[in-house]
Amino acid sequence: MAKAIMIQGTTSNAGKSLITAGLCRIFSQDGYRVAPFKSQNMALNSYITEDGLEMGRAQVVQAEAAYKKPDVRMNPILLKPTSDKGSQVIVNGEVVGNMKAMDYYKNKTRYIPEIMKSYSSLAAENDIIVIEGAGSPAEINLKENDIVNMGMAKMANSPVLIVGDIDRGGVFASLYGTYMLLNETEKKYIKGNIINKFRGDIKILEPGLKMLEDLIPVPTVGVVPYMTLRIDDEDSLSEVFENSSVLADIDIAVIKLPRISNFTDFNAFELILGAKVRYISSAKEFKCPDLLILPGTKNTIDDLKWMRECGIEAEILKYASRGNPVFGICGGYQMLCKSLKDPYNVEGGGEIKGLGLIDAHTVFEKEKTRTRVSGIFKCAGGIFSELNGKSFEGYEIHMGITKAEGFLSMLKSMDGGEKTDGLCQGNVYGSYVHGIFDSEEVLKTIIKALYNKKGLEYNETLSCDVKAHKERGYDKLADELRKSLDMKYIYKIIDEGVTL
Repeated sequence: MAKAIMIQGTTSNAGKSLITAGLCRIFSQDGYRVAPFKSQNMALNSYITEDGLEMGRAQVVQAEAAYKKPDVRMNPILLKPTSDKGSQVIVNGEVVGNMKAMDYYKNKTRYIPEIMKSYSSLAAENDIIVIEGAGSPAEINLKENDIVNMGMAKMANSPVLIVGDIDRGGVFASLYGTYMLLNETEKKYIKGNIINKFRGDIKILEPGLKMLEDLIPVPTVGVVPYMTLRIDDEDSLSEVFENSSVLADIDIAVIKLPRISNFTDFNAFELILGAKVRYISSAKEFKCPDLLILPGTKNTIDDLKWMRECGIEAEILKYASRGNPVFGICGGYQMLCKSLKDPYNVEGGGEIKGLGLIDAHTVFEKEKTRTRVSGIFKCAGGIFSELNGKSFEGYEIHMGITKAEGFLSMLKSMDGGEKTDGLCQGNVYGSYVHGIFDSEEVLKTIIKALYNKKGLEYNETLSCDVKAHKERGYDKLADELRKSLDMKYIYKIIDEGVTL
């Protein structure tokens, strides 16, 4: 049976996901069988496993870091917000329904058997389980019947390391306050603090570390430097959205929808020297990008209304009318249609006019399409006509069906069945496939076309291998953590477990 270590944080975005991924890589490099685990994840970024089940992308990253295939047992409960007060609840990769936040909070303990079944199963197959918490364990209004922070630590009898983000300031108050808001039993699980995202001279920090250890009986296990890593990480979401000031030859704009999902679809473009990705949320930010992308969303109709109200729709229509390329993925593809109908009240019901950039119509269905696919472009025209014959892999995860005269690509699903996907009309393209840009030949073809359109020369010898880039990122992350953390102490607390 595996032993465990749990990574919790003082806040959201403290760096729990990356620290967890880095430890998964370190333990794997050291010869241990390792699996990540997060009992409950709230995220709009999800992934479809080889067996057609849905899980959070953070655990996918951690699984890759551990040299494992993503497994839904690593994230038995996924909450996908549908509004400010409710979420779609996914258990063991399957949708069980939509719940208001209060209803889920009152009933979440019913899922403990499913959580422990997944955890125990993984523990039987591995040597170490690296567990990730959510938000903060010191949310005193949510501590009752907790299943993801100290509640999970107790169920797994796991020692806990607390991560604090020093980059945003107030790290000592956060670490001290977190510890002091725990009850006496919970405090016994806390075995160390990690200062994350540090920049500057560590000698200036050291007196503060000593004073913190004088205040609370918790050692500082390490100070991790601020790292710029292109890894599909939920913790870096805000940084991705903010990082748009870089000068580059190619300007790729993604509409930052209020309910944007699977923003990792566009990370591949950031591997390209000479290209930048920026996220826009207002008409004044639109400018004139070389490529405009409409991303996936958890609520296509509401986000389409938002674009209409804030003036972004008008900018998109002007941009497309000049022959500029527009690419819609999943919900973004649905928005490109002439109309969207919701007869089963999946997104609130009714019918709404789409952008009308492609001759297609979307109808929302009761059942979610959820499958991994491989595909090949067949009917790409316009600026990206060289995509024809290029292959890709990815996954579909959507509630609607889009009917169109024509298609963009041929897909083969997990069961071997074939179908068409997407549509191309002029320089407007749509597809349901997440991950379509991760194919190196697809990525290079798109970037080369954008360079050619501007009369610039593209260096085709540059690598765009997304998988190789990820592997280098995981290794770099592990190297930095080995330098920064007291790994001897971490192995010691894993071996000892928790004695109350």
